[in-house]
Amino acid sequence: MEIAAAGRALFAATGGRDFDPALPCAVFIHGAGMDHTVWALQTRWFAHHGRNVLALDLPGHGRSAGPGLRRIEDMADCVLAALAAAGAGRFALIGHSMGALVALEAAARAGPALAGLALLGMTPRMPVHPDLLAAAEAGAHGAVELMVGWSLGRPAQLGGNDAPGLWLTGEALRLLERAPGSSLAADLAACDAYRGALAAAGRVTAPTLLLLGGDDRMTPAAKAVDFARAFAAGRSEVLPRVGHMMMLEDPMRTLAALREVA
Repeated sequence: MEIAAAGRALFAATGGRDFDPALPCAVFIHGAGMDHTVWALQTRWFAHHGRNVLALDLPGHGRSAGPGLRRIEDMADCVLAALAAAGAGRFALIGHSMGALVALEAAARAGPALAGLALLGMTPRMPVHPDLLAAAEAGAHGAVELMVGWSLGRPAQLGGNDAPGLWLTGEALRLLERAPGSSLAADLAACDAYRGALAAAGRVTAPTLLLLGGDDRMTPAAKAVDFARAFAAGRSEVLPRVGHMMMLEDPMRTLAALREVA
């Protein structure tokens, strides 16, 4: 689905169903250097169980026109503009990693339209090591390799998956390799600079879930589990033996958790 919003041409996957403004909407926001394809299983389930689905490609990612944005707040404005342009009424926001920061910031501005919020693989502060920032700005392949190495839990790196032959390390590498280097650099800079999580959480009244990976080395669960207390109706859940890419590493348990808020 193509959406014209905020002077940009944005793409949103709909899970295989046409968008129906009469239905509640589940909105999925990807992480740094990624795109809508990371949500393939979850978006299809919601689309075939009474929800609209909009899995957005942020500017400069997937099938959305660039350039990428360098501030979480600007990405949040872009998401809300896309929802308004699409005619979404009441919606739940679901974000992963950088997308969780974007979802949080958008949720704080959404008012009564927000039905629920799910934040996956995030911490209130998400600083990025200067060497990774520099590698991403230079377009070095080492930036992608470092992110993949830290993103997947140990079981996933050993090759275990319910789908025979699926190699998540290779899949993650290909996903990040196809993103423009400038977009990945902008994403990481945006995460590093963002300081608004606590203030934004205080403005969210809808039910909120922090879904965290027990084996996540990118955004360790120990640094986020208590952040649920900053929300009026927040709770946290930790998925054991799952890393940062929980929607791919354990898609069914991730889906089960999301069904409670979206």
